[in-house]
Amino acid sequence: MTTNIRGHKQRFGALLITCFLLLSASGLACNAAAPVDSSTSEPLAQTQRDKQIANYFTRLLEIRHISRHKIDETTSKRSFELFLKAIDPAKLYFNQQDVDEFTAAYGDTMAAQAKSGNLSPAFVMYNRYLQRVDERCAIAQKLLEENNFDFTVDEEFLRDKDAAVYPRSQEEVLDRMRKRVKFEILSLEAENRDKKKDADANANAENKSETETEPNAEATDPLARPEDPISKLKRRYSTLQKRLHQTENDDLLEIYLTAIGNAFDPHTTYMSPKSYENFMIQIGLNLEGIGATLQWDDGYTIVKRIVKGSPAEKQGELKVEDKIVGVGQGEEGPIEDVVDMKLTDVVEKIRGKGGTIVRLEVVSQDGKKKIIKIRREKVDLEDSAAQEAIFAITTKDDGSYEIVDATETEAPAGSFKVGVIDLPSFYLDMKSSLGGEGRSVSADVRRILLDFNRKEVDACVVDLRYNGGGSLPEAVKLTGLFIEKGAVVQTLQPDVGDHARSLDDPDPRIIWSKPLVVMTSRLSASASEIFAGAIKDYRRGLIVGDETTHGKGSVQSMMELADVIFNAIPMLRRNTSNLGAAKLTIQGFYLPSGNSPQLQGVRSDVVLPQFTSALEDIAESDLDYPLSFAKISPSVYPVFDYVTAPIVDAVNAKSQARVANSKEFQEELDKINVYKEMRARKATPLKREKYFEELDKLNANKEETDRMEEIVNGDAGVKRDYYLDEVIYLSKDYVDAIKTSQAL
Repeated sequence: MTTNIRGHKQRFGALLITCFLLLSASGLACNAAAPVDSSTSEPLAQTQRDKQIANYFTRLLEIRHISRHKIDETTSKRSFELFLKAIDPAKLYFNQQDVDEFTAAYGDTMAAQAKSGNLSPAFVMYNRYLQRVDERCAIAQKLLEENNFDFTVDEEFLRDKDAAVYPRSQEEVLDRMRKRVKFEILSLEAENRDKKKDADANANAENKSETETEPNAEATDPLARPEDPISKLKRRYSTLQKRLHQTENDDLLEIYLTAIGNAFDPHTTYMSPKSYENFMIQIGLNLEGIGATLQWDDGYTIVKRIVKGSPAEKQGELKVEDKIVGVGQGEEGPIEDVVDMKLTDVVEKIRGKGGTIVRLEVVSQDGKKKIIKIRREKVDLEDSAAQEAIFAITTKDDGSYEIVDATETEAPAGSFKVGVIDLPSFYLDMKSSLGGEGRSVSADVRRILLDFNRKEVDACVVDLRYNGGGSLPEAVKLTGLFIEKGAVVQTLQPDVGDHARSLDDPDPRIIWSKPLVVMTSRLSASASEIFAGAIKDYRRGLIVGDETTHGKGSVQSMMELADVIFNAIPMLRRNTSNLGAAKLTIQGFYLPSGNSPQLQGVRSDVVLPQFTSALEDIAESDLDYPLSFAKISPSVYPVFDYVTAPIVDAVNAKSQARVANSKEFQEELDKINVYKEMRARKATPLKREKYFEELDKLNANKEETDRMEEIVNGDAGVKRDYYLDEVIYLSKDYVDAIKTSQAL
């Protein structure tokens, strides 16, 4: 099974923009140096290979999807709607006349045409989209050149995509673009302001211990100064055109066929060959390359993170925020200019077989250019694996409690020890599943738990707050570390029968027999919900977090299309070209109790204020066309005495008292209320004074966004803060409540 890890993170990344940067210029984060001459670019056209991919993908939908729904008028209408939303979500580029024309031609036949191998709707619509992008960018460039913006006018830019409508006249187009550009100018002004604040704060911190301060780099180095918003936006619109005109057939097919797949459910998608390769690297936690996370911004490939222990870190010259402007192969190969090149293409050039050399031409933050030579090696993505820490609760002289880090040092005598495991995903290297030496989450957690046992840890906390899922067998194995034999999850797959199949833990050994706390949020999905749901049904541990988890109760299977074709027609030789993969929802899963977490999620025993609880468009029920499952018969499974009503009540009472007296939790509640208030507004003010007033309110959530960005970028790990402190204290209350209950 594979869950929607990739899609989950894509939505999560978009969510960071939508939820926390409501006043920023999201959607046009791309730049270049010169306008694009679109007249020289060839329009996209379908190929025989494209038709083959579409034909097999759509037929797989009908044969293997759990709904057994046929491609018909309903799925075609949904596909049409979702494709429009995918390429023009803000309704900024297409005119209403375009949409009316497309609706008449393709509105109720789009998916059916794809099934027959006719992809003309995708290519006609996307080529028109490129034409409209060129027109809108030309308007933006003219507005920026004239620079006659008045930021004292009390007007607004409509931010709500659902409330937006397609423009019906050229006047509406001009007005929409004028407001859009004003919105982006204000966003860049805010970005420059925040960068200056951060730079000044860092400079002040560095100079506190110095008798003489160095001159501010911004004052002496022109390259370090914030770029003028007008100039930056000119480049941004140029690069928007260039980037979109670099769209290849595989890129368009992924968007188009995924829209058709999403008409069946939100997790059924098509992955292009490049996307499928990235997915397999992510779930296996290893690749061959240099070990750097890259991001495309301002027309450049930017280094955002360097993996610990990677070739890039060992070599030492490559730094975070360096701009990669050229890539050369081997010791002497020519350096190829990669400015404005698609990120996927740049990544493909940098990755390569272990032992080979890649040369990077980079521009550092001080504007200096240099060539860095790195030998590629296998990179283990350790930061995306399970990580642990141990904390000790000690009693101070005044009788109050204090938490100290006891991960690397001996815990104070008589202290209460809590082991915390951060689990970013349910990863599984395919080598491991075949009996090899690959990584797996269950093996890593087993090792950690044995270490906790050796160190006499009193309670274990498993953090699933940002875990989007992963391997179904790993969810079963992980649950088995905490329970005796018994059902972990039940699955229903219509093409193999109408009876549920129970996936059980076959091993009677319990690796961790002491109290367990599971931290969740609305971002905890799929395999996370299997684990949390089984722990809850068994009453094996306490669930703490948002009111419910994400609400995804479906199982996906990854199918390489080349394999499907070969298996369907054995007399054909295997097509050696990679045709990508279909990720299809083939099963629904149910907890031991017979309930499915689909739409409703797994409910927490203890609810703590957390910003994720307020996020919109993140839960399964917020997505387009989610499936719904009815309850089935429960499995036979044992029930522990770790979670009873008196225990939960006792823990809640103490936790609620601490939260009520916690400055940090009360500030978090205030932030949530401010966010909800801002979210309810459908427009952003374009009067400079009002814009910055609202932005300052939203910036109160910066710490939470920083944490989420770390998770999205792979920088996971146990990070202590007031929230984790409360869970640590709560764990002690939980153990005390269990002891009290057993003594009665």
